[in-house]
Amino acid sequence: MDNMKKYLLLIMFAVAGLSTYAQTATQILDKTASVIGRKGGASANFKISSSKFGSTSGSIAIKGNKFTAHTPQAIVWFDGKTQWSYMKKTQEVNITNPDQAKQMSMNPYTFINIYKTGYRTSITSKSGSNYTIRLYANNQKRTVQEMYITINKKTYIPSQVKMRQGNSWSTINVSNFRAKNQPNSIFTFNAKDCPQAEVIDLR
Repeated sequence: MDNMKKYLLLIMFAVAGLSTYAQTATQILDKTASVIGRKGGASANFKISSSKFGSTSGSIAIKGNKFTAHTPQAIVWFDGKTQWSYMKKTQEVNITNPDQAKQMSMNPYTFINIYKTGYRTSITSKSGSNYTIRLYANNQKRTVQEMYITINKKTYIPSQVKMRQGNSWSTINVSNFRAKNQPNSIFTFNAKDCPQAEVIDLR
């Protein structure tokens, strides 16, 4: 009888292990999106290195598909459709409707809103404490054709996003993720904050 109990316990552990191991890339991204995309918003620090967009570091606040980012060179506000980019050196605010690549050049969490829209997903690595998830666009004419996202297995918080636009790769390292409620007002440019800036509408 004892041997039978041990046998049943081994089967239960094996099934539990298989269900964990069989977690799909989409399921991992779903869990990540629920953590990152919490209703109240969140904040984090980031560092970007890109042959196309250059290198910089700063802080970001997000809420849904909205974000605001602060770097030594610029401040960016995005309300889900319109983006305002304040360039400190030139005292200019450029207004645009950015594509996915331009959004991702300042917001490493953009992937949580696009991974279900025309991307094939796969797990390329499960080693150590992280998953590495690959996203590959079904339509290679999209602005972002390929992404690799490094996600912590316990917290489901991503620490790195690599994206390919044409032959150009960008790497965004993310740290100090904090679940923190964000007011909607911080995602829209307020002219009172930059009274000397020239506003240029490029839409």
